[in-house]
Amino acid sequence: MSETRSNSDEYPTELLDLAATLVRHESENPPGNERNCAEYVADWFDHHDIDATLLEEPDPNRPQVGARVGDGKPTLVLNGHLDVVPAGDHNEWTHDPYAGIVEDGRLYGRGSVDMKTGVAIAMLTAYNLREEITSGELEGSLVVHAAMGEETADPGTKSLLEAGFDGEYGVVLEPTELRVATSEKGMAWYEISWPGVPAHASRPDEGHNPIPELRPILAAIEAYDSRLRERTDPLCGHAYATVTQVSAGVGANKAVLPEQASLNLDRRILPEESIESADAEVDELLSNLRDEHGIDVQWERHETYASASIPVDHPLAEIFREQSAAVAGADTDPWGIKASTDVRDFINSAGIPAITWGPGSLAQAHTIDEYIDVSAAEAGMNILERTTRTLLGEPILEESN
Repeated sequence: MSETRSNSDEYPTELLDLAATLVRHESENPPGNERNCAEYVADWFDHHDIDATLLEEPDPNRPQVGARVGDGKPTLVLNGHLDVVPAGDHNEWTHDPYAGIVEDGRLYGRGSVDMKTGVAIAMLTAYNLREEITSGELEGSLVVHAAMGEETADPGTKSLLEAGFDGEYGVVLEPTELRVATSEKGMAWYEISWPGVPAHASRPDEGHNPIPELRPILAAIEAYDSRLRERTDPLCGHAYATVTQVSAGVGANKAVLPEQASLNLDRRILPEESIESADAEVDELLSNLRDEHGIDVQWERHETYASASIPVDHPLAEIFREQSAAVAGADTDPWGIKASTDVRDFINSAGIPAITWGPGSLAQAHTIDEYIDVSAAEAGMNILERTTRTLLGEPILEESN
């Protein structure tokens, strides 16, 4: 396809240009601003004659994209999410978080590493290998996900798989420094709350202040976390229970005792644990607080990411390890990711073997001045094309310098 200069600029096929363009399409979640970026991704595929669908499930206000090249077997699914965590105060950033600036060998911006660059290399792999796939030179086919809602456990990837954008293998392109993760921790967020009785602070004995009851609750959670840290997984490390938010009386008159206090408990779940067992432990923890301290404490679980794993020596993992080492000298030791990703939707919900793998460092995710090294992005692009060719039918490529 011939392209005018303006169209080439608008729908680039160079990696840094495309990744920077995606960064410039702000898609913060919360509140869930994926639409603009999703529509761009769908337009990009359409401009390059690649079949793509803008899906309005599970949320018509937050569409996502599924694209497909070819119809042969096996099918490799390349998964990325469009949503990014809020950038916060833009004045704290060296560069505007949505400017997509490339400077000193780095692409800066919110989503540059988590994970607009991962989405870009998936899109470009589809573009670069389209002729080989459609001609039959490569027997398999390729699916690309540009999913919504990963940052808040929305069922974006799950709904894409259920809509038929599935396959025999999956790669979730989160930043792992090109290491292959065959397992990951799960995560559950619990909102724990207990009541107070409002009264004017000049007459505190006429009410009940729930804030002092935070002390025994925090002590109980600290003891629970200490017990959890004794549980370990050889690939994913320790289980944890961490208080990340505390709230009481927010928005109320400062001279009034709070009507309620609450906290958020972040529970990191090992592959051998279950959501149900974590629920039971939290329930027991709070039951003991009721019995021992008389605190009417309640809990509700909100966002949930289940843990997931495939065998360490699965062929999908072995192929990616071999190519990542050949191209970039990446660590090939068996490994599990300590964060949570949409890989659980492939393994647990769809029964599709999948790994988490991608360029860039997870340590950069969600940070001020988030960036990805250009060299890491380019290596990731190279490796993904090589592994895709291998998985879709071409003999493994010789190492190139």
